[in-house]
Amino acid sequence: MQLPVVYQKAKEQVFMIWTTLQPLLTVHVGLASSAKAIIILEQCGKNKGYQEMDACGFHPEGGCCMLDGPEKIESTINMKTLWKNISVEGIDVIFSRDAGRYICDYTYYTSLYYGSGRAAFIHVPPLSKWVTADLLGKALQMIILEMLKQCGEERQ
Repeated sequence: MQLPVVYQKAKEQVFMIWTTLQPLLTVHVGLASSAKAIIILEQCGKNKGYQEMDACGFHPEGGCCMLDGPEKIESTINMKTLWKNISVEGIDVIFSRDAGRYICDYTYYTSLYYGSGRAAFIHVPPLSKWVTADLLGKALQMIILEMLKQCGEERQ
């Protein structure tokens, strides 16, 4: 599902994902336009600091995702472990604790909030002659399979 670059609409769609589909895990993928050939595994979402305007010229009231939410929410997926255990030929994978205070971080925090931490966020580079759709697709498949393994270990 493609989410709009609009805070409120993204929040509504994430809420719908969690309430209607009730997934084991939701994996969000966002574009890191400044990244050349790097996939970034985000560990946590932040609640405050959203001052940049969205595609409709709005930002959240008080620059906040959830008025009653904690300052940050960690994913139940251990991204650092995932980062240490994964190797993708032709593309670097890094670990991050700051998804950037725009729609990506906002969406991630919202999903972590509604999903009790059972969400993940991956920043990907734009497609290029070095990062093809095929390479990126295979890398994401490998990463998501490792995430699902962690979910399986958690349930046992």
